[in-house]
Amino acid sequence: MTQSLDAAMRGFQPALPLAVGLSGGADSTALLLACARQWPGQVVAFHVNHGLQAAAATFEQHCQALCAGLNVPLHIQKVDASARDGQSPEDAARIARYKAFSALARMETAQPAIQSIAIAQHADDQVETLLLALSRGAGLAGLSAMPARWQRDGIDYHRPLLAVSAADIRLWLAEQGATFVDDPTNTDENFTRNRIRARLLPALQAAFPQFRDTFARSASHAAQAQALLDEVAQQDWSGVCADGDSQPRIKQVQLLSRARQANLLRHWLKLTYQVIPSTAQLEELLDQVAACTTRGHRIHIKVGQGFVQRNGPGLAWYNP
Repeated sequence: MTQSLDAAMRGFQPALPLAVGLSGGADSTALLLACARQWPGQVVAFHVNHGLQAAAATFEQHCQALCAGLNVPLHIQKVDASARDGQSPEDAARIARYKAFSALARMETAQPAIQSIAIAQHADDQVETLLLALSRGAGLAGLSAMPARWQRDGIDYHRPLLAVSAADIRLWLAEQGATFVDDPTNTDENFTRNRIRARLLPALQAAFPQFRDTFARSASHAAQAQALLDEVAQQDWSGVCADGDSQPRIKQVQLLSRARQANLLRHWLKLTYQVIPSTAQLEELLDQVAACTTRGHRIHIKVGQGFVQRNGPGLAWYNP
């Protein structure tokens, strides 16, 4: 169920000290203000300057003024978030941002060290993420949308406002008399997420007023199903790999059903190489595994930025 910001914060119990990712926009401004009030002296702010737009200096100035008023230490990291070939600007910015958060957490001199980082994504962001996944034909991992809590580089990340709507956050800020910076790119409909926000969310609100709750429930069901598939993959993994080996043995893979082969190979590529195959790539790989019945059969299929190939009795991925 969607919540008020105050209710969401009452249920948020991170390990302290806590860092808040602060962009200067409405959502992160509200989160920092709420966290600083709830845990005075235990909160710092991390601001990442992506260097992608002229307004970046304005964001930074707002963050400096806000943190000075709250007596919250602010740490700023400038990054190069330029997209590489085949990478979306959003993906490039997200990757650069999380690398910066990890670097800032290691640099923070507070004792004890930063234990948790809070991100201000909210219920509308969750709906947009789910709709983006649907538009791309995503599987269960994509349809799970964003988790409320996860771990990265040994740090606990939290999204405490994931059940709070964007409108409720702005209403709460107005009640506090707090100011924030509007990102001009948020209205640029060249970005798919912005088109969803501007065109689809109002239509959903009119047709299905409870869509934030029902969509979140669907994402939760998908996440639970994905967790079960991960457990199955782990069980299958022990049967297709020799002890200490990271290469699935082809003959053992062939003993599984095609659905379990797909689940296992997707799990192997993501876990071992941080590679996610497209549907077409995975289908081709499964066909080649099924056809691999002779010693001389060759497997060489592009997956991600590299290739899966046969390596003796097993499969390996490499990036030339």
